[in-house]
Amino acid sequence: MTAPRLRTFFPSRLDAWTQCPRRYRFRYLDDPPPARRGAFAHTTVGAATHVALARWWQIAEPERVPERVAAEVDTAWTDEGFADEAMSQRWRAKARGMVAAYVEAETLRREVLRDVDLVEPRRVESAVSLRVDESIALSGKPDRIDERPGAQGTELVVVDYKTSRVAPTDDDARTSRTLALYAAAAEATLRRPALRVELHHLPTGSLAVWRHDEASRNRQVRRAAQVAMDCRGVEAELAGGGGPDDLFPARPGRLCPWCDYQASCPDGIEMGPAVKPWAALAPDAESEAPAPEGL
Repeated sequence: MTAPRLRTFFPSRLDAWTQCPRRYRFRYLDDPPPARRGAFAHTTVGAATHVALARWWQIAEPERVPERVAAEVDTAWTDEGFADEAMSQRWRAKARGMVAAYVEAETLRREVLRDVDLVEPRRVESAVSLRVDESIALSGKPDRIDERPGAQGTELVVVDYKTSRVAPTDDDARTSRTLALYAAAAEATLRRPALRVELHHLPTGSLAVWRHDEASRNRQVRRAAQVAMDCRGVEAELAGGGGPDDLFPARPGRLCPWCDYQASCPDGIEMGPAVKPWAALAPDAESEAPAPEGL
C-alpha cells in the first residue's frame, strides 16, 4: 500500500478554513483563483515592522541601536493601501518610531539575561514543525523564539509581534491556537520545553503573556490537527467530484467587507461595501479614515 502524501498546514491556512470555507477554496484550491483586492495599509505597516525586527539580529551587535534597526523599516516600506503619499509617509514615520521604542525597551529588558549568555534569540522567523501523523504536519514561522532560564533549566519562549490598533490581552495569548501550535512545534524541533507564549504590542509597548501547561497547549494542537484533517477530507471530496459550493460554503459575517475575495462572493457582497484599505489603522488626526470597532 502506498503511504499517504504528507501535507503541511500553516496557521494561516487553518484560520482561513475556520473563518470561511469559501475563502479557503478561493485562496488555496481554485486554479486560477479569483482576483484579490489590493493590499491593506495595516498589512503594509505590519510587514515593514516585522522585516525590521527580523533584520535586527542580522546587524552587528555594536550597531544594534534603536535608530539603526528602525531604519530597516524604510527598506521594506511600500505605499500600498494608503489613501495618498502623505498618509503613507506619516505611517512610515510612526512605524520607525514604534520599532525604535520597542528595540530600546526590549534591549533593556533582555539585559538581565547576559549572565547566562542567552541574549541572542534561538530562532527568528524560521520554520518549526510538528508531525501529527503519517499524513499531516503542522508548521509555522514564529516571529522570534527565545531561550531563557526557567525553573528547570532553559526553556523556549515564543514571541509574536503585533501592530494592531487594540493591544492584545493575556487571554488573547492564552486562547491563541497559533501560539500554542508554535510552542509545540518549537519544542518538537528544538528539543527544549516550550510553554510560555508572548504577544508584544509595538504601538503601546505592552506584553500579553501566558504560560501553558502541557495539557492546555496540546489541547490546542489537537484542535488544530482536527481542522487540518477536516480540510484534507473535504479537499478529497472535491477531487472526487463533489460540488465546490456545497463543500465550501460561505460563512457571511462582519469580516466580509474585509475579505480579499468579496467581489467574487455574492454572500459577501450582501454584507456591505468593501472597507477602505486604510480603515484598520488607528485614527489619524490628519485623515478621514476612522478605524471600525473591534479591529
